[in-house]
Amino acid sequence: MKTVILIGANGKMGQAALTGLSKHKVITAGRSGCDYTVDITSVESLRNLFKEVGHFDAVVNTVGVCEYASFTEMTEKQWMTTILSKMMGQINIVRIGQEYIADNGSFTLITGILNIKPIPFAIADATTSGAIDTFVQCVAHEMPRGIRVNSINPTVLEEAWDVYGEMMPGFQPVPGSLVGKAFERSVDGFINGQVLYVDA
Repeated sequence: MKTVILIGANGKMGQAALTGLSKHKVITAGRSGCDYTVDITSVESLRNLFKEVGHFDAVVNTVGVCEYASFTEMTEKQWMTTILSKMMGQINIVRIGQEYIADNGSFTLITGILNIKPIPFAIADATTSGAIDTFVQCVAHEMPRGIRVNSINPTVLEEAWDVYGEMMPGFQPVPGSLVGKAFERSVDGFINGQVLYVDA
């Protein structure tokens, strides 16, 4: 049994991740309603989380705020909101977390299929997802103490289709339990520097 910090446990993707972590001790973290409060856009908040938890073997992140607008309408502020959360927030989870995680631990980050299958208004989401997929493939070569880093790149969840379905015509949603298997592979396997695609 591993001790896993799950950031974003209350969201649809967090619930999907939970289905793949049932054999472990899961410590939940998020903006509210979790074991610990954390804001991934704040280095201080992340550092406090890792210090307060103490020993942990894995971190799974399922959050990243993204702004949606057409490229010509997207403001710098909207770009920066997305970059500071979906990209730098996740990079800092690894950058700060590697100081505290156990030897041979793992980080699992979240991206999304829109950097492979773009849709209107999702340019910031797609760009930052692509950045994180590239980040995990590269940083895996530099991680100390046997620490692994992977990303999960899923299509839209069945459980979230009522929210995102109208934005994603022609996409086939997948059940959260299938995405949970990808999180399980990342945490329990030996893969490193991999992007785990979950698509229909």
